[in-house]
Amino acid sequence: MSTPQASARPAPLSLAVRDSVTMLRRNLLHARRYPSLTLNLLLTPIMLLLLFVYIFGDAMSAGIGGGRPDRSAYIAYVVPGLLLMTVGSTVIGTAVSVSNDMNEGIIARFRTMAIHRPSVLVGHVVGSVLQSVVSVVLVGAVAVAIGFRSTDATALEWLAAFGLLVLFALALTWIAVGMGLVSPNAEAASNNAMPLILLPLLSSAFTPVDAMPGWFRPIAEYQPFTPAIETLRGLLLGSEIGHNGWLAILWCLGLAGLGWLWSTSTFRRDPK
Repeated sequence: MSTPQASARPAPLSLAVRDSVTMLRRNLLHARRYPSLTLNLLLTPIMLLLLFVYIFGDAMSAGIGGGRPDRSAYIAYVVPGLLLMTVGSTVIGTAVSVSNDMNEGIIARFRTMAIHRPSVLVGHVVGSVLQSVVSVVLVGAVAVAIGFRSTDATALEWLAAFGLLVLFALALTWIAVGMGLVSPNAEAASNNAMPLILLPLLSSAFTPVDAMPGWFRPIAEYQPFTPAIETLRGLLLGSEIGHNGWLAILWCLGLAGLGWLWSTSTFRRDPK
């Protein structure tokens, strides 16, 4: 016969969900109370959008379009890449937040409490994905305000584009969590996660891969951002996707799995 205490104890799944929701609420409250980091990271893709459209737009579009400048066409070209760069920029804040938690002693305190331990990481991940979605919406709104249009995309293509952005955010967030766990301080975490902003600059976000020097093309082509950008561009603008769709999904699943294994194994053995 079970005791009253045993019967009142939550089931493992309900305990995990309850604690994960609590940790998610905690991370969202932190983001609301300290919005400066999120705003600073959000300003990077917005400033690049305005810079490349209004300063370099005519020159870049002329180079892509065979000598005929067309700023509106270049807006359409760069927006998919900048949306994914927004995701990479946002998750840097996650690496910093995780590093702060590890070095301020709160994680050690959580480990002494009767909570579902992975919920600490789940709260960070879900909170970061939600912040990434909000950031993408804000950058997308700025893009629409300056002339971006996607009139040919169907509702299914819009849904697929949104799903790709969420999946990409999930993958990069797990990588950022791992970076935060292994970083000795917040500054190191920010520096370690900097490639998540730099990689889009070395992709097809601003210029086609075919227009790059031959020695540089493998760098742009064999990385996660380029197939994701080309897939998003195809969904929103109707360009050819080809094999990029499968490559983007495989990159997302691979990075998410690698980040999850890295993060959970590090979290379990870290004595801090």
